[in-house]
Amino acid sequence: MIATGSVDFAATTHGDEIRALQQRAGLPGQYVEDLRRHVAPLAAALHGHARSRARPVLVGLNGCQGSGKSTLARFLATMLHVGAHMHCVIVSIDDFYLVKSARQQLARDVHPLLVTRGVPGTHDLALANATLDALLDPSRETAVKVPVFNKASDEREPRAAWPAAAPGVDLVLLEGWCVGCPPQDPGALREPVNALEHNEDPDGVWRLYVNDALASGYRELSQRLDLLTMLAAPSFDSVYQWREQQERQLAQSLSDRDKAASPSHLLGAQALRRFIQHFERLTRHQLSAVPANADGIIELAPDHRMVAHRGRLFA
Repeated sequence: MIATGSVDFAATTHGDEIRALQQRAGLPGQYVEDLRRHVAPLAAALHGHARSRARPVLVGLNGCQGSGKSTLARFLATMLHVGAHMHCVIVSIDDFYLVKSARQQLARDVHPLLVTRGVPGTHDLALANATLDALLDPSRETAVKVPVFNKASDEREPRAAWPAAAPGVDLVLLEGWCVGCPPQDPGALREPVNALEHNEDPDGVWRLYVNDALASGYRELSQRLDLLTMLAAPSFDSVYQWREQQERQLAQSLSDRDKAASPSHLLGAQALRRFIQHFERLTRHQLSAVPANADGIIELAPDHRMVAHRGRLFA
């Protein structure tokens, strides 16, 4: 049951649960200070919002690749659980990527660039919506299996390996780089933004398909959100550095089986740079477009520190 009354979420940052999570993640002590200053107010706002609802709350967490969304989601869910006894489930849009065979079919039918996972149009939105329907059902009495996508093998894990979320969910955190991102104006699609678009999508077929997906199924997914939050990078210039660091960490964590199955973009700098160009257009777009729709924003510095928070949730 959600705790009622005022909760001191800043105090949870001094607890054993947060310290243990910090140590397991290999994060510096300053991250805990950032949690106290910027995430505790967010936890308090989400707690207040959840108490006023008779059903689970769906909160979107937007942020560019490598910004730390997954890490923030884990700490936020822990703070809400420790401070207010809330049952929070974290769902990543990355876990709803289409399987490789489906993306290969898209590549044949629409455009070769759609074989690469990540952009709108390369997710299984039917599976995402069905999972959210089950998690958000206040009358549910059985566990819900939440999909897991293995980025190393570039395939979804077998259903038997999916974690199960128990009934009684209070809040679902849907995190993802394009969660809540609106489509671009069609006129903005005409000119390529990088070498990938110039050389491999000269007619704009791929970027139009991605934008149409944003304007349809992804917009409908965004409309399901009760609240939208954003972890805002200072600029696109930080993205490559952060994504490179993320890839190094992923490579270090791979099992021998996963290393054997790893696609080349996990390790090579040149391939990584090409990979990031798939996301450059929409990352630049949402840095300016998403804040207008976000209920709460936590701003990041180039060194990854949280430096400010703003928005309706913090008022």
